[in-house]
Amino acid sequence: MNTPPLPLTRDLVLIGGGHTHALLLRKWGMNPLPGARVTVINPGPTAPYSGMLPGFVAGHYDRHELNIDLVKLARFAGARIVLGGVDGIDLYDRHVHVPGRPPIAFDVASVNVGITSDMPRLAGFAEHATPAKPLGPFAAKWGDFVDQSGPAEVVVIGGGIAGVELVMAMAHALKSRNRPAQVTLIDNAQALTATQDKAASTIRRSMSGLGVEVIEGATITRITNDHVLLEDGRQIPADFVTGAAGARAHEWIARTGLDLQDGFIQVDGHLQSSDPAVFAAGDCAHLTESPRPKAGVYAVREAPILFNNLRAALGAGKLRRYVPQKDYLKLVSLGGKSALAERLGTSFSGALMWKWKDHIDQTFMNKFRNLPQMAQPALPRDHAAGLDSAIGDKPMCGGCGAKIGRGALQDALRNLPKPDRADVTPLPNDDAALLLTGNARQVMTSDHLRGFTLDPVLMTRIAAVHALGDIWAMGAAPQAATATIILPRMSPDLQHRTMIEVMTTANDVIRSAGAEIVGGHSSMGDELTIGFTLTGLCERDPITLAGARPGDALILTKPLGSGVLMAAEMAGAADGAWITKAFQQMVQPQDAASRILADAHAMTDVTGFGLAGHLLGICEASGCGATLDPDAIPIMTGALELSEGGVRSTLFNDNRALAPELPSGGRIDLLFDPQTAGGLLAVVSPDHAHQTCTALHKAGYPAVVIGQMTDTPGLRLQS
Repeated sequence: MNTPPLPLTRDLVLIGGGHTHALLLRKWGMNPLPGARVTVINPGPTAPYSGMLPGFVAGHYDRHELNIDLVKLARFAGARIVLGGVDGIDLYDRHVHVPGRPPIAFDVASVNVGITSDMPRLAGFAEHATPAKPLGPFAAKWGDFVDQSGPAEVVVIGGGIAGVELVMAMAHALKSRNRPAQVTLIDNAQALTATQDKAASTIRRSMSGLGVEVIEGATITRITNDHVLLEDGRQIPADFVTGAAGARAHEWIARTGLDLQDGFIQVDGHLQSSDPAVFAAGDCAHLTESPRPKAGVYAVREAPILFNNLRAALGAGKLRRYVPQKDYLKLVSLGGKSALAERLGTSFSGALMWKWKDHIDQTFMNKFRNLPQMAQPALPRDHAAGLDSAIGDKPMCGGCGAKIGRGALQDALRNLPKPDRADVTPLPNDDAALLLTGNARQVMTSDHLRGFTLDPVLMTRIAAVHALGDIWAMGAAPQAATATIILPRMSPDLQHRTMIEVMTTANDVIRSAGAEIVGGHSSMGDELTIGFTLTGLCERDPITLAGARPGDALILTKPLGSGVLMAAEMAGAADGAWITKAFQQMVQPQDAASRILADAHAMTDVTGFGLAGHLLGICEASGCGATLDPDAIPIMTGALELSEGGVRSTLFNDNRALAPELPSGGRIDLLFDPQTAGGLLAVVSPDHAHQTCTALHKAGYPAVVIGQMTDTPGLRLQS
């Protein structure tokens, strides 16, 4: 007897992808708590490891080496990831607020968002300088600046360890490029107060050797486009200004109602705030029982305690106390591949210390680069023949990758009798039917998707855009929708929370398309499935597959690759930034594109049967053939790399069999990749193709002419 999946009963929400939460997610993936649904919220798909920032600035590391891939880590942990910045916690309703989506409910929450900078409050800083955090914008601007030629004038504000590491790294990078540079460190007090005298002297000698001028006890009045103005009237030349001082808590924390210390969340020895359901760790937390400076080493050491205590708060085990060490090892980069190590007043410096620091940093990052491979459950000893091949060697895809093949579907539909009703007209090979109600012409369609992301809000948005594609492809205006929702097994509380997220999002997408949700059906099953049945109104005859003419141009409004990207993501093999960009393209509605393409001779949306399969549908219905230019077809970031590495969606082989005459490999394989919420494939007059693409570009679609219709049946590639 098969054991059904255990129901979900509690929501754990992790706010921020800091070092503590990253380590916690890794531990959770290896030892999840049954019944707990985990959500991690972070502004972007990656979290930078700050320990390697000076090495990146100096040129010792590439940008990607600093990134913890939270999308991949969340998949490993079985957690949903929400990309967005939190702007509040409602302790009464137990909600976390993220702009642009319904509130996220929690039973237990943890905050690990680090700190932000006071620098932008300095006059002129926001206009003429770049804070060292967040890393993404800083890295991009520094990369552009350091690669320029000619003299450089750099100012770093803040004489703590972070500031001196940054200024030495910048000086080294400019020196290694043989750029004449004036590099200045400015502090309003005395620099390096966090280190002992011996270590401070070593660091000062290193700065001097790199040509760094240190200005201490100076107050900055204003930053301009070419200098930093000091209170005493001095003007320090600067064409690149950054800051590593003025650390403060995020402003939204002050509105939570939690007990705070200087804006930071007060936590006890259990890392628990004044609200027992809310924990905090890392730099955003203030340890009331044993205050410590803001340092990454404490965030790392807190991870196992937080992991234990969150499980205890969810109902499993007992709380443990975090006892921070009295001192910690400070490893300071000295610009080149040299570092200083200090602890308990003793310090050493040189190349050996750099190797030690690099080893520690790489060991930490390898925890996330090389996630453990979790073994698949073994098949029962006794099982029916064919079970092993039916299961396959990879997870079944979600979205359109889980569809039944085109051949099986057509064979099943071919055996159905023709309708008896005169007011119902099936459209051959189309995904919708034409309904006549008096003088009104309606098209009707239905579609649903097996979930491929654990975020019900994102999944709903994609499913709604995907289902609307059939209406838009026929040139119709969406009218009404019913929703069909299958939730994984969960408690009544979680059912209520999830349905609010799903239906709020569905209503937003459907209403934005000009239609209304008028009802639906919901049930529980083994996994999340979301679908919609839709009607649309046609002011004129619907655009079908049957109007293409030889010589017509083929226009595609979205890039290909979502199938291979989702297959890789489910296997934990895709770059999180690629997946994030793919999701952004998938949720783009096609309503404006449909209106621009209103005069298309034939049109379809590219979904489960891939570009080749859907184009063949146009060819068969229109009695034409088509020639494609593979180099012109837009491809999603990362899709070609994954495809060439052998990643395939579940439906790929069925799709590939539709056009065996075409060669294999490279971009051609992506013609058979099943798309979810894909673009419109329109057949237009060749005289209007350029003008139409220009209009689509202005509307925000990366539309391209990818080929033309011919009078020779079948598909061919341009030579």
